[in-house]
Amino acid sequence: MKTTKSGRTLACALVALPALVLSAQHALAAGYAIKEQSGSALGNAFAGAVTGIDDITYSFYNPAMMTYLSGNHAALSNSYIIPNAKFKNGSASTVTTAPINNTSRFKGNDDIGRDALVPAVYGMWSYDENLKFGLSITAPFGLLTDNPDGWQGRYHALKSDLKTFDINPAVAYRVMPGLSIGAGFRALYADAELSNAVDYGTIAGGSSNELTDGRAKLQGDDWGFGFNVGVMYEPIDKLRLGVAYRSSIDVDIEGDTKFDLDQAGVGAALQAGLGLFLDTDATASVDLPDSVAFGANYDLTGEWSVMAQAEWWNWSKFDELRVEFDNPNQPDNVTEEDWNDSWFFAVGTTYKPKQVEGLALRLGLAFDESPIPDKTRTPRIPGEDRYWIAAGIGYTPLPWLTLDLGYTHIFVNDADIDLKATPTNDNTFRGNLSGKYEAHIDIIALQATARF
Repeated sequence: MKTTKSGRTLACALVALPALVLSAQHALAAGYAIKEQSGSALGNAFAGAVTGIDDITYSFYNPAMMTYLSGNHAALSNSYIIPNAKFKNGSASTVTTAPINNTSRFKGNDDIGRDALVPAVYGMWSYDENLKFGLSITAPFGLLTDNPDGWQGRYHALKSDLKTFDINPAVAYRVMPGLSIGAGFRALYADAELSNAVDYGTIAGGSSNELTDGRAKLQGDDWGFGFNVGVMYEPIDKLRLGVAYRSSIDVDIEGDTKFDLDQAGVGAALQAGLGLFLDTDATASVDLPDSVAFGANYDLTGEWSVMAQAEWWNWSKFDELRVEFDNPNQPDNVTEEDWNDSWFFAVGTTYKPKQVEGLALRLGLAFDESPIPDKTRTPRIPGEDRYWIAAGIGYTPLPWLTLDLGYTHIFVNDADIDLKATPTNDNTFRGNLSGKYEAHIDIIALQATARF
């Protein structure tokens, strides 16, 4: 295919934007994985993503798909995520059952979700028709929940912010007609911020109130490494089967913890007398789970195709969130998670009418199981089961350019919070907290793909 000067310019621009990925954050996922790496795949609710061959963005889900593309490719996908979640019917008390009230800084039942842009950048170079080399820069995990200052659950969580970007070179090879394999290396950078209020009053044997409230904030970052592999197989004409695996990546978020003291001076007394709550270096280990996806795509006619996908996530790796402090007088801060493995299921269809060349219409439905047990759900990640309905449209206005638009609405089950404080558990000085989060999410994705 002959490439115009404008086509080359767009392709260069697409692969020169990896810094945008640093802004990627997410909220209210089933876990904290981000599936939104392709605007075209979003239109099918990611059904059959491991068997998709429409464009290079599907290589995130299965690198083997690159053997189905000819020439060289570049793509930029931008997903704008609009979550909404509010805490309702809340009540809280200290370990001594004294009530924890909203403070004067709390203005109401605020939305804890924050809108976020999730960009993804892709490129592919064809050595020949059987051997392809690709590169993707994506944000496969992320989290941003921001509970308001002064709310009843402030000792459990205020802000929880995890950003990642993943650099993933990959190679794909057609072993024989109908069978392709792919593999890639992953270098993932993670940056995190965790904060919560500190109840100096109760810790010192008194009571919880605004004057004895302080604040703790951990900030840090780290690199981790992993891999991904995939297979694409056509057992019969018009049917593609795919399986793909993404490895786990463990990162140790290393940084510093800062403690803001209270107005009443109780925290300062604890510092002087016991050596507690001093600013110190700290480490928080984060286990990013591995996953396995299975998919199928069947071409019913020259215009209609149907697809399905099942994906398993090894979330049971996330048994606790532990912050270890360099200050030997400061005990570890531990939050029990005890998550379960979970599944994602999706079905979809694509219509490419022959009378309108270059047009693709997509629909999809999905169920995203939450890995979070009711007994350990916290305000940091108040996730619950989610139900997706998605639609999308793709159009090729020029031989070298395809544009895609996708939209999804996600219905989220109410997420109950029921955390108990005892003198011997991790919530001793965080207190009892009950209530529920009511949530929903909208996602809009725009994508441009260039071929040259």
